[in-house]
Amino acid sequence: MAPLLAIMTAATVQVATPAFLTYDPASTPVDTPVTQRPRAIEHSNFYYLRLTIHRDASYAIIPLFVTEYALGASLYANPPGSNGTRTAHAIVGAGLIGVFGVNTVTGTWNLWDSRHDRPGRARRYVHAGLMLLSDVGFVATEATAPGRRSVLVDPNRKRLHRSLAFASMGLAIGGYGMMLVWK
Repeated sequence: MAPLLAIMTAATVQVATPAFLTYDPASTPVDTPVTQRPRAIEHSNFYYLRLTIHRDASYAIIPLFVTEYALGASLYANPPGSNGTRTAHAIVGAGLIGVFGVNTVTGTWNLWDSRHDRPGRARRYVHAGLMLLSDVGFVATEATAPGRRSVLVDPNRKRLHRSLAFASMGLAIGGYGMMLVWK
């Protein structure tokens, strides 16, 4: 009788165990991940004032680049150029330095203030990197500007000046364009 009881118990256990009592890890649903609620980020009125100044000043960059290119091309083709052309080239260059100075200060300050703002962070950092590299390039461009006499003696100096200017303008237009397109 003992073997019959063992068979009955085994059959009863199999039949009596419903599916919801068994644990199968592959069939259990995955819980939704717990995410933190985003923090509210407030920017001051001064942040938006700097942003407006930054945007408005940046609209002057393209016309200044076009003017500087035209004056520089004239000087490059006819060295050493007239005093008026050289003076105009220097004045427009000073205007570029002013615009880039204002935009560097306002942009860097706003970048620091928005460091906790996640949406668009990578784009802001790429823009800032491109613009800071172009700032460095413009400093190097100014440092390599040939004088009235040296442009005739060393033509490589004017080529270096022009190459640095084009590279810096390219970086600046890339950074400008990405913010213009993606705001």
